[in-house]
Formats: sequence, C-alpha cells, structure tokens
Amino acid sequence: MLRIVFLDRDTLSPETRVRAPAAPHTLVTHARTAPAEVAARIADADVVITNKAPIGAAELAGAPRLKLIAVAATGTNIVDLDACRARGVTVCNIRGYANTTVPEHVFALIFALRRSLVPYRQSVIDGRWDEAAQFCYFDYPIADLAGSTLGIVGAGALGGAVARLGAAFGMRVLLSARKGEAAGEGRTPFETMLAESDVISLHCPLTPETQNLIGAREFGLMRRKPILINAGRGGLVDEAAVEAALDAGQIAGAGFDVLTAEPPAPDHPMRRIFARPNVIVTPHVAWASREAIQGLADQLIDNVDAFVRGEPRNVVV
Repeated sequence: MLRIVFLDRDTLSPETRVRAPAAPHTLVTHARTAPAEVAARIADADVVITNKAPIGAAELAGAPRLKLIAVAATGTNIVDLDACRARGVTVCNIRGYANTTVPEHVFALIFALRRSLVPYRQSVIDGRWDEAAQFCYFDYPIADLAGSTLGIVGAGALGGAVARLGAAFGMRVLLSARKGEAAGEGRTPFETMLAESDVISLHCPLTPETQNLIGAREFGLMRRKPILINAGRGGLVDEAAVEAALDAGQIAGAGFDVLTAEPPAPDHPMRRIFARPNVIVTPHVAWASREAIQGLADQLIDNVDAFVRGEPRNVVV
C-alpha cells in the first residue's frame, strides 16, 4: 500500500476538495512543514506532495522508498531536481491551471491603478466628497486603457492571455524580445518596449538571466511613466529600486502580487511604499480563484494516479 505524505495542505484553500487517489494508500496530511521537519516526515513515504516545503538532496537521501514528488504548483525550484534525477525520483508539476485567474488579476491591478480606484475610495471614506463644491472632484489621475500601449515580458500561456485581454480593451500590445537579444518576428526590442509602454506586465520565469530584469537602468528608460505590474515571480524587479522610481516619476504606479520574500520581512524595501495611493501589493493570490485552486487540486491527484498507473504526466524529471 502506498504511503502518501502531503507536506503543506494549508497552501490550498480550506474550501478546496482534494480527492483521494485511486490506488490503495495511506495519506498523512500536514497543514505546513518547516524545512527542518521535511526529512523526518518523508522518510517512509512512497509519494510526497509539496507546494512550498523544500526537498533537497539530504532529505532525499533519507527517503529510500520515495518514487514520486508531486509538486502542487507550476514552479519546481523548491525541489533539487538534479538529486531527484540521480536517485530516480520522478517529479511532476501543475500546468495550465491559472490561464484565467492570473490574467484577470493582472487587469484588476491595471484598472485599479489607471483609474486611481484605491485613492478615490479612500477619499470618499475620509469625507472628501462631502467637502466637494460639486458632484465630483479630480484629485487623482484617471486614464483609459483604449489607445494606450501594453508591454509584455514573457509570451507564454499567461503572457499571451494578458495580450489578448489587452487587445480586447483596445490597447496596442508589444511582446518584448529577451533583454539583450535581437527582436524576432512579432517581438519588440526590450528597450523599445520599456520606452513606449504605458503599462508593463511581467510574465517570465525567474532565472539567472531574468533576476532583477527591471532595475534602476530600466526605470530610466521608461519615457511614458508606465504602471509596472509583476504577477510573475518575485525577483524579476529590483525591489529596492521601485521607491526611487516612484519618487522620480519614472513610473506612475506599481502593482505587485509577488515579492522576493513572502511574507516580506519588516525591513523589506517594498514595505515603505505599501500605503502609497499608486501602489497595490497583493499577497501572492493572483493564482487563487476558487476555480483555479480546485483545478490545481484535481490535476494534482490526476498526476499521482497517472504515475501509479505507469503513465506519468507533467513530468519535470
């Protein structure tokens, strides 16, 4: 009988149904697992399910029965893939589940920032409307999306979905070439995209090449003072440079759903701008619609069932 260990069930919402795998098994579920607890908890597991609990070479060495790591997410950076390959442990992940929820969250941030929804709402709460001499007031800027330019870095499934929504709203869409590379067909040079965009949205993976993709130099190239959206990965933006870019008027606003540290430490540089009217930071929930999380959970167990049948899917290694 399979022994399956779920290391961090609380990374999925309480209302999400995680059905039982089809094969005979015992399931041990932990709400969350600290890094120091991983080794003991997976020592006798055949299958491990993890979202954010890390599994490295040392943990693998102490789990001789382990055959499958089913990652409850798309990113697999929390697993030592080389060690898994050497040990013959299969790693599978979740794919395609966020193709609606992330683009919708991106546009929620874009609309809120372009139309100054947050500061206008707060001004009403604070009594500004009561003090106005007429039916409305113009304390904060409002800009339409139609006719503006949307720059997208990363033209995979999510970037492509954001591009289609932008086009539907009448935006001119620029799909960026990779930084430092010549633009191919259908792509705009990276620096040109920075200079011509009114909104920039990041959807590329975090790699050594994309670490701090947007920093002080890039902010200086943003001639149209765009809104910067990062619902991709923490680390794509040099977060220490965002405050200076806002202060210098190089960007009109920032909408972030991901940070380099989650939750951020008290001295994290983004904390200094959390309360600004032209900044919205959400707690890594762009992926977290009810529909998307349920789809993730269903796909997760589908991956386990397929592996047990001898038909592994969504294999990373």
